Parts: sequence; structure tokens; C-alpha cells
Amino acid sequence: MSAGRVVCGIDEAGLGPLLGPLTFGYSAFHIPTSGGDLWERLAAEVAPAARGAGDRVVVADSKKVYARNPRGRERLETTALGFLAQLDGGRPMCGADLLRTPPAELRPRAAHIKAHPWYGELAEELPAWMPADRLAIRAAKLRRGLDQASIRLLDAGVRVVPELELNRSFEETGNKGLSVMSFVFQILQHLWRSFGEDEVRVVVDRQGGRWHYGRVLHEAFPGTALKVLSESPAMSQYVIEEQEGGRRMLVTFAERGEERAFSVALASCIAKYTRELCMQAFNAFFQDLQPELHPTAGYTQDGRRWLEEAAPALAQADLPARTLIRER
Repeated sequence: MSAGRVVCGIDEAGLGPLLGPLTFGYSAFHIPTSGGDLWERLAAEVAPAARGAGDRVVVADSKKVYARNPRGRERLETTALGFLAQLDGGRPMCGADLLRTPPAELRPRAAHIKAHPWYGELAEELPAWMPADRLAIRAAKLRRGLDQASIRLLDAGVRVVPELELNRSFEETGNKGLSVMSFVFQILQHLWRSFGEDEVRVVVDRQGGRWHYGRVLHEAFPGTALKVLSESPAMSQYVIEEQEGGRRMLVTFAERGEERAFSVALASCIAKYTRELCMQAFNAFFQDLQPELHPTAGYTQDGRRWLEEAAPALAQADLPARTLIRER
């Protein structure tokens, strides 16, 4: 790989809801060593906020990119699919492709997907919320901007954790935070294998109050030397280095990581986009059984409302509760 460095980000969507999957987005860029952050380098084609973005792609915390209206959905879809279109294999062409695009170790097991019949309702064509020709134009402009800045998107995708898999993880760990970290470590290990020889730098958006990660990182990367650079409530940094070999990775766990790192903001948008498509499929499946059923985004209060109103559909579906309702 040419001179420069590899910067990556990881973020999740759907940590708190009662219903629906947990999704982890990730992205990896090769960038020149000199210059500003990615928002500055790509300012002609990328905006850090929806306000004043014009026709630029918005890369920010997904909560600021997405809104439950046509404009908000199109904005989020443009960001997620516009960047995924920059990958060598091209963008996902249907909802199921989002689950299949990552490497095998980051895909949900077929048995876990099969246990949830609503995943069969994932969008048959993408984009789902905007015209394909408009997306193609935005993606082409974004490609020109990346090329002009000598920036390359090396990898990006999403780790979808279906409800049953998530509940089984809770059962195994007995701790929600440990379960979340196990999925984050899957992605970190993938980035280590893929880019560790380029001294990759990864920022992980931190959830919860934990700010000591040294022990769990050391367990996740056996045979490596771990150095603690700093640990604080705002940010914790570690270097993982291969004892025999050339791999090295700087890992930063940071509060508001999507504000600190472009790669985390993009990961946030990919994770949120995928979760919203999964919830769209969820609602379509149950509305086929009960047409008057009002859809849900899966968050706790509305999820409880939905479970009460969906009693007839749930009786028809006859599914185990742990394939539907999160246990933590």
C-alpha cells in the first residue's frame, strides 16, 4: 500500500431497544499522512451536518443525519450506500446483501437469520428510499472527491446481531456490556488481520461507563503485547503489537466518537441504516399477519405498546419470545 495510514471507526445502532437487532457499523480508510481530518479533506463533497449541506453527502452521528420522514431517510441512505458504492465490490443491491457483504466471520449465522422470518422481508432492491439514478450521481461525485483527496475506502460494512443471537450472548456473558464488547472485538480482530501491518488506527464509540479495556483487549488478542497509553472517562487508548510479526494497532475508545472521527460517524450511519431496514422488514412481516397494526421502531415504550397491540399477529406467528424480545 502507498505511503499514508489506515484509519478505522466502529459504532453501533440499537443498543437500547426492546425489539429488533443490534447493528455494528465499521469503516476503514487509507489516507495521506499530511492534511486535515476527513471532513476537511472531503469538504467539497461531504458535510458534517444536515444544515447547509446542500447536495453534499452528510457524514455525522446518525441521530443527526436520520429523521423519520422522507428527507431524513433519503439523507441516511445516501450516506450509507454512497460510501458503500466506493468499495471494490460495489454497493449492496438488496437488503440481504448488507448481511452478506462483510467477511464470513462478521456475518450472522444462517440459522439465526432463519429463526426470524421477518428477515425474509428485507428490501428486494436498494436504494429503498430514493431514486437509484440520484444515488448513482451522488456516489460518482463522492468518488471524484475521494480520488482528488487521494483517499480510499478500503472496507466498510455492518455486523448484524439478530435478536436470538443477542439473547444467547446475554445468557453466555451474563452482562450486556460484555456482550457488546464481544461483537466489537470481532470487528477489531477483522481490522487487525486486514490492516495491522499498516499500523492501523481504530476509534470505537464508547457506550456505557466503562473506561478500562486493557484486560479484555489482552484476552481478545493473545500473543500480542498491550500498552496502555491513557485511560480516562472521556477517552482510553491502547497499542496492540504483535510480539512476532509486524502488526500494530492503536485502539481508542472515546465518548462521542462520531464527533471525533469521520470513520466512526460513517460507521454510525451504516449501522443505523441497516437497523432501519431490518425494522422495516420486521413491521412488514407482522403487518402481513395483522394489516391494521401500527409499526414500531422497537424502542422500549413503543415496543411494549406494539407487543400488546400485536397479540393476534404474534399468536399466528407462534414464535419463541426470545427470538423477538430482548432479555437485556
